[in-house]
Amino acid sequence: MSPDSQPAPRRADARRNRDALLAAAVEVIAEEGPDAPLDRIARRAGIGNATLYRHFPTRRDLLVAVTAGEIDAVCGRADELRAERAPGDALFGWLELLCRHTSDYRELAAALAGHGVGEGSTEFAGWHSRLERTLSALLGAAVDAGAVRADTTVADLLALTSGIALAGLDG
Repeated sequence: MSPDSQPAPRRADARRNRDALLAAAVEVIAEEGPDAPLDRIARRAGIGNATLYRHFPTRRDLLVAVTAGEIDAVCGRADELRAERAPGDALFGWLELLCRHTSDYRELAAALAGHGVGEGSTEFAGWHSRLERTLSALLGAAVDAGAVRADTTVADLLALTSGIALAGLDG
């Protein structure tokens, strides 16, 4: 393979196995935390341990993939909210979703930090940037609609959601 050629796309069965592993990991981590046994995740997915390790050689790799999927889901929900609601309501709905997500995934974030995926990491920077872009679009629309003060910043809202999530949310 030449240096500028792309790797071959994954086979359909490999993609299905990876998707099944990620879905199982989300469930098992929600139930047992990020230190849950990896063989339990493989069993839940109906896939052997060797396949799990082929896709995710380390726990860190699996936790990063789970987190990336969750960030994708949270950011993807912004588009749905924009289509369903007025700009201010879309913003506030997404901020509530972000607070719940941040609160629900505190243990996962701590586990990632223990594996070197914290505020200084490339992965974290990418996730944070994606969240900022999503929030910026929602905030801009809400400001334009007059639903939010024009001096409200993305940084303010991220600090607010982080504080709420760290304090814990009631049902």
